[in-house]
Amino acid sequence: MAFLRQTCTVTSVLSIFILITLLASTTEGSKAEFVTCGSIIKLINTDLRLRLHSHDVKYGSGSGQQSVTAVDVSDDYNSHWLVKAPMSNACKRGVPIKCNSDIRLHHVATKKNLHSHYFSSPLSSNQEVSCYGDEDGEGDSGDHWSVVCNNDYWRRDTPVKFRHLDTGAFLAGSGRTFGRPISGQGEIVGVSSQYGAYTDWQVKEGLFIHPGEQLPHQHAIHSEL
Repeated sequence: MAFLRQTCTVTSVLSIFILITLLASTTEGSKAEFVTCGSIIKLINTDLRLRLHSHDVKYGSGSGQQSVTAVDVSDDYNSHWLVKAPMSNACKRGVPIKCNSDIRLHHVATKKNLHSHYFSSPLSSNQEVSCYGDEDGEGDSGDHWSVVCNNDYWRRDTPVKFRHLDTGAFLAGSGRTFGRPISGQGEIVGVSSQYGAYTDWQVKEGLFIHPGEQLPHQHAIHSEL
């Protein structure tokens, strides 16, 4: 009986140790606070609480390109976006993205890029936002967006805005929803002012690539959400 009690005690202590280790790992992972080049992320509109989304469904008006919408589900594969450098440039995988630098958001499922141009959006007649690119994921300068934020780097815990380089429009939700065949999904548009409604976006889930170099004040950490 004494041996049994001792065995149970050792087992309990081991279980507690494993739990503490797991909790420590989770806490350590949460310190990976920056979005890095090569990360695959989901973006949520902080006001509408909808995630940026696309799919192989084309607009029936405007450019006729692949539509971009917003959805309220968190586990949809079509809401994954790969953070890339602009065309003809490269960013080192794992390097944190600086505020006010230019990026492309590459739609993982369809291999096209978040895009805008001077077409009218179908529901609100703002500026249309679409996905565009060839089979290799290459499009044009209409795929370039600037990450507008006030820190040194794009932080995962802080809302940012995305300004379209060619037109100056800011990525936003319109607050309107589509009918069939994408019933209930929100319209995504470009608006002229960053202070307009629904222009704030924050990283919600993602796979964050381990930074290749440490920032001066922190350790580099790989975290998957």
